[in-house]
Amino acid sequence: MHEVAVLALPGVIAFELGLPHRFIGAAEDEDGRRLYRVRVATLDGGPVRTSAGYAVLPDHDASILRTAGTVVIPGINHGTAIEHGMLEDDLAAALDGLGARLMSICTGAFVLGAAGRLDGRPATTHWMHAADFRRLFPAVRLDPDVLYVDDGDVLTSAGNAAGIDLCLHLVRRDHGAAVASRVARRAVVAPWRDGGQSQFVEPVPEALGDATAATRAWALERLGEPLTLADLAAHAAMSMRTFTRRFRTETGMSPGRWLAERRVGLARRLLETTDLPVDQVAHRAGFGTTASLRQHLQATIGVAPLAYRRRYRGEAARAAS
Repeated sequence: MHEVAVLALPGVIAFELGLPHRFIGAAEDEDGRRLYRVRVATLDGGPVRTSAGYAVLPDHDASILRTAGTVVIPGINHGTAIEHGMLEDDLAAALDGLGARLMSICTGAFVLGAAGRLDGRPATTHWMHAADFRRLFPAVRLDPDVLYVDDGDVLTSAGNAAGIDLCLHLVRRDHGAAVASRVARRAVVAPWRDGGQSQFVEPVPEALGDATAATRAWALERLGEPLTLADLAAHAAMSMRTFTRRFRTETGMSPGRWLAERRVGLARRLLETTDLPVDQVAHRAGFGTTASLRQHLQATIGVAPLAYRRRYRGEAARAAS
């Protein structure tokens, strides 16, 4: 039986703390035999307070990490790893020299990053913490778009529910799709989710106030129209070359890319909040055809229009489609 140790640190995210037990510990073979033993530990064996405001008191201390085949670090909501990219002495000692497979959920990646276990490797964390993670751990090849990253002996996931995806992936990797699917069915969750974190990132409001600001505001009101670079430059009363240069300086991207991103954002809002047929969503968002909308949505967030709508609207979306 494979030993899994879950390390509960102060401020552990309560939801994530239970995921390994529920989705890894529940894995069984065809004869009903458990395939993993999942145990929870704190550094000193004492209680720790969770993000939900209550304390947990596991039966073990960090010594069980030395004999575990897999060590899981759920997310935390505070600590020197998140704030300064460093580990407290007792945590550093507990992780030093571990030969186990390491796995983090959400901001647990900050702990692995602070321990130096992610340097030069691909990893992910919650999209809301991506900027801080990059600042603290520039040597890590962070991909904030994916739900999880499997780099062999080190695995990382995005926030909260992505921990479920990673736990199921671990079971699938170790014992095959049939075992992982049984776990997922019993928990009434999808055994596999398409797309990445981009589909869950909140659209950022447009910041206006520079030389091309008025033109950007004008374009946002006309996303359904076939706007061209010439149209935008003419509205700004600039040559196309000057407009493009100033636009890049102010937004960090080309006018074409900016326009495409805003159209994708509008399409997402229409898919989330209306029952409009997909072809009308495509038209109102300025993509013209359903095929064009599908291509842009897949390229941006990795999900087709109807799948995206179902994810956000459930039965209402199925009835409308």
